[in-house]
Amino acid sequence: MSTPQSYEAAVAGSPDKVAEFDHGPQSFIQKFQHALHVTPSLVPLIVLVMSVVIFGLLLGSKFFSPFAMTLILQQVGIVGIVACAQSLVILTAGIDLSVGAIMVLSSVVMGQFTFRYGVPPVMGVAFGLLCGLLCGYINGWLVAKMKLPPFIVTLGMWQIVLASNFLYSANETIRSQEIAEKAAFLQFFGEKFKMGGAVFTYGVIFMIALVLILAYVLRHTAWGRHVYAVGDDKEAAELSGVNTDKVLISVYMLSGLICAFAGWALIGRIGSVSPTSGQLANIESITAVVIGGISLFGGRGSVLGTFFGALIVGVFTLGLRLLGADAQWTYLLIGVLIIAAVAVDQWIRKVSV
Repeated sequence: MSTPQSYEAAVAGSPDKVAEFDHGPQSFIQKFQHALHVTPSLVPLIVLVMSVVIFGLLLGSKFFSPFAMTLILQQVGIVGIVACAQSLVILTAGIDLSVGAIMVLSSVVMGQFTFRYGVPPVMGVAFGLLCGLLCGYINGWLVAKMKLPPFIVTLGMWQIVLASNFLYSANETIRSQEIAEKAAFLQFFGEKFKMGGAVFTYGVIFMIALVLILAYVLRHTAWGRHVYAVGDDKEAAELSGVNTDKVLISVYMLSGLICAFAGWALIGRIGSVSPTSGQLANIESITAVVIGGISLFGGRGSVLGTFFGALIVGVFTLGLRLLGADAQWTYLLIGVLIIAAVAVDQWIRKVSV
């Protein structure tokens, strides 16, 4: 009769290797394709480095100066923040066409509450952030609970928020001099400080901090993994026990809140509260996300890639301007980059993992 053996002892004596499949020797292209699949932000990083090198060779110290480098960061600050909000939504296989309108309405609410209703600037900012959060919640609820397509929901919200913005503000601009005199806190993100020869704004610091925080949260928290799971396969995520409705609503709410912060940064950038500012932010944010390597099909990509995508647009814009080229060349090249980014994404998705 055999001696009884414990489960732990049986496991200890069993092979511990995982099954492996031999695909044969891989070519350099296959290895490179796999590397891009594992690290989506690698493509925009390569494009960014190449762009900086090319414009650096053409322009020399005029482009490589600390002032020029930080000027790029200042120029993409607003787009970078809004693109972070857009990234979260696109990772869930959605899209948010209302991000720019939410940003502007939130800035208008901050200004109107401060100057029309006489509340302290800090409270005005708080109401603006709440406005963005509420708009995001409505988007998320309609997408998650009503099962409406994100494109249609956010297209409608874009029109509603845009109209509300003009009706509420009566199309009036609060001048920068008036804000600086009575409510300088609204311009906080526009304040500058020097480090060596570089000039930074608090808006740029906020954008960089936001990118790093979101990159960590998406990669190292359960919520972040759920966001990717919902974007990759919503039905499979539900079967795995993920509350997909809750994840979607939280994503759109966070997106709205980030857009509201972008509205605060917008006041600091332009100095005034204008209902006509930032009208192209939705298109610019999608551009940064696509060039940044986040898949429009959801479930793959990185916020760091989005940051690199925004910087690529900034590098092209400043570089061509310093070269004296027509502004239309910027749009032409960015359009080529968008199509190329989608083509590369399709190629990467075919990789065998």
